[in-house]
Amino acid sequence: MRVRELAEWLGATFEGDGEKEILDVAPLETAGSSDLSFVGNQKAAKQLEASAAGAIIVPGEFPEGSGRTLIRAAVPRTAFAHAIGRLRPSPPFIAGIHPTAAIDASAEIGPGVSIGPGCAVAKRVVIGEGSVLHANVTIYEDVDIGRRAILHSGCVIGADGFGFVMEQDRYQKFPQVGRVEIGDDVEIGANTCIDRAALGVTSIGEGTKIDNMVHIGHNCRVGKHVVIAAQTGFSGGVVIEDYAVVGGQVGIGDKARVESRAVLGSGCGVLTSKIVRAGQVVWGTPARPLKQYLEQLANLGRLPEMWRTLADLKRRVAGMEADRERKS
Repeated sequence: MRVRELAEWLGATFEGDGEKEILDVAPLETAGSSDLSFVGNQKAAKQLEASAAGAIIVPGEFPEGSGRTLIRAAVPRTAFAHAIGRLRPSPPFIAGIHPTAAIDASAEIGPGVSIGPGCAVAKRVVIGEGSVLHANVTIYEDVDIGRRAILHSGCVIGADGFGFVMEQDRYQKFPQVGRVEIGDDVEIGANTCIDRAALGVTSIGEGTKIDNMVHIGHNCRVGKHVVIAAQTGFSGGVVIEDYAVVGGQVGIGDKARVESRAVLGSGCGVLTSKIVRAGQVVWGTPARPLKQYLEQLANLGRLPEMWRTLADLKRRVAGMEADRERKS
């Protein structure tokens, strides 16, 4: 595909050789003369001079006169993602059920659904139109999955939540009789587990994207267009509102609430029943506003120097007291 054609298809402008043929995509450091790459930040921009990429997608404000073939886009990363889809399209999913999949007769499978090898779909499951279940996905009973959902290998939807009660010095299982509802256009990563509700519903909203190895406990409610990175765990009853962003390895305690468009930095811990306010960025354990976290981190870095100063002051005071005793 020629640079001119690609820029037009992206709704972007170009400069340089519009007739250059672009055959593939690659990172800046390994791209060749027929590859497309992109610059998303200043750090990447420093690598541009050494790159052999045939064309590069850059921000609109990128300086002119580089002598390179550039495509200018408002959001280079997004434009590059579209270009990948055009230059290296994914193979189409083939609708149908693999012969090794086990599907209960009561399950409702929508048109255009692709169910891969080794999948198990239990009673009273609904899978919406155009959804894809990769190999070895397990769907327990009483689960509704919306349209165009993508479930990657090994994920488990609708297993029992972690609910037990103490009776006569022994734990007894609290029956998990709720269900799971997953909205349209949700993507769930490999080996992710979403538990059924004890009573009621565990729900995942439309357009939400969940990474690999995430655990979402019973009765959680995740809103629309939420992003959850890998190795994150939600305890029971957690609420994540629309457009929130949850970093990797985040832990959230029972019944905590993360309001709309809040951002939880990687590795932070949200305590039980804590509320993270709308639009707030938090970090650390316990999770606290980013500015406060950074200030505390800076103070922690100064502790060795403060300790040396304190030790020196103690020596001086001890010396002064010794002098006073001698004089007295």
